[in-house]
Amino acid sequence: MESSQLIGGTVMNEAIEFLKQNLNKNETVVVAVSGGPDSMVLLHLVNNLKQKYSLKIVCAHVNHKLRDESEDEADMIRHYCTKNAISFEYMTIDNYKDDNFHNDARIKRYTFFEECVNKYQANHLLTAHHGDDLIETILMRLIRGSSLKGYAGFLETIPRETFIILRPLIQNTKTEIMEFAKENKIIYAVDQSNEKDIYTRNRIRKNILPSLKEEDANVHKKFYKFSKTLELYSNYIDKEVKTKLNSVYKNNELDIDKFKKLDDVIQMKIINFILEEAYQDDLILITDKHTDMILDLIYSDKANQTVSLPNKIGLKSYNIFKIIEDLDNHDYKYELKKEVSLPNGKKIETIKEIPNNTNFTCTLNSKELKLPLYVRNRMDGDKMQIKGMEGTKKVKDIFIDEKVPLEERSLWPVLVDSKDNIVWLPGLKKSQFNKQKDENYDIILRYY
Repeated sequence: MESSQLIGGTVMNEAIEFLKQNLNKNETVVVAVSGGPDSMVLLHLVNNLKQKYSLKIVCAHVNHKLRDESEDEADMIRHYCTKNAISFEYMTIDNYKDDNFHNDARIKRYTFFEECVNKYQANHLLTAHHGDDLIETILMRLIRGSSLKGYAGFLETIPRETFIILRPLIQNTKTEIMEFAKENKIIYAVDQSNEKDIYTRNRIRKNILPSLKEEDANVHKKFYKFSKTLELYSNYIDKEVKTKLNSVYKNNELDIDKFKKLDDVIQMKIINFILEEAYQDDLILITDKHTDMILDLIYSDKANQTVSLPNKIGLKSYNIFKIIEDLDNHDYKYELKKEVSLPNGKKIETIKEIPNNTNFTCTLNSKELKLPLYVRNRMDGDKMQIKGMEGTKKVKDIFIDEKVPLEERSLWPVLVDSKDNIVWLPGLKKSQFNKQKDENYDIILRYY
């Protein structure tokens, strides 16, 4: 039976109706529960629908191990679940990346939640984001800058590949949730870190939100409508983008010439799409500053150029733009014996006969070199004497002449002897050390 608090007159009516409309009978739902009043109220609401809808409820709790009370809170939730015949899934986070604690914690949480969904083959994941959270998120995005979709805050319903994320409390305020918890004697924990002014969200919550509510007690409804309006417009533009996207963006590469012919709004949406695809759960790291940087790069007159993005590189190589992993830390040096496998996925091997006379083969006389030979990546200032040319030429200039994509240059193999003389640039140029078929040689190499 549903409790009397669920029948008419409760501030939770909209949340309850949302649950009734979106949950199916005999299904499994995962509820993300922190132990705070919001998530405990949500768990209470779902639990009160369990019998009527024959629901199997899974409570997923993450212990961040940042406060002394964390273990007690986990025990509190576990006890509630045992008492109400709810499955309890639990994980702890033992360490975090130093660069972005909040983002790292969020990624770990949602990875765990998704694991729970898959384990129980659940249809829905429920989170306790409420109306005040939505206001705070929208204001934070306005301050930091974002995309059209980003300015909408977060959505009430988010389809994923195998399940749907639902946020039933999105039209309720924190005050309403606290009142409901008190009336229904719902136990919960209080996280004191939510009061610290070091976080932007907390400052908005303490200093800005009260003023907005003084202007209009139902301001959360206005922000909800604003969010839905932006979502509506964003979805419409997305449909228009899809008609253009495949013609300008294939295999994670943007055709710059075709892109420049599109309307400015469509261009911006395509850049946002590329960023969303590249960052996915890390999209919180991206602001409108990064979008502007990418557009400036695309419209730059320089053929090869990069911009630094969070943990990645935006790369323009002639008529192509793409987002790749950071190019740093790719230095390598291998001794060449019979065969060596390279970081770019190719190989150099010694062979017995010359298969062709292209730049993919090299013939050398060991008496003219200081052995052993090594394969390494390009170093700043590298020069080589090309076969048949006087003087030397910078390897950097060879890459430019041969139109080697910028992202491939850091890994491109350079064959050197023990004195660091460049004897071959595989696939591109032979050096003065290379021998013709009628000359003396005792080393034959192939790059493939």
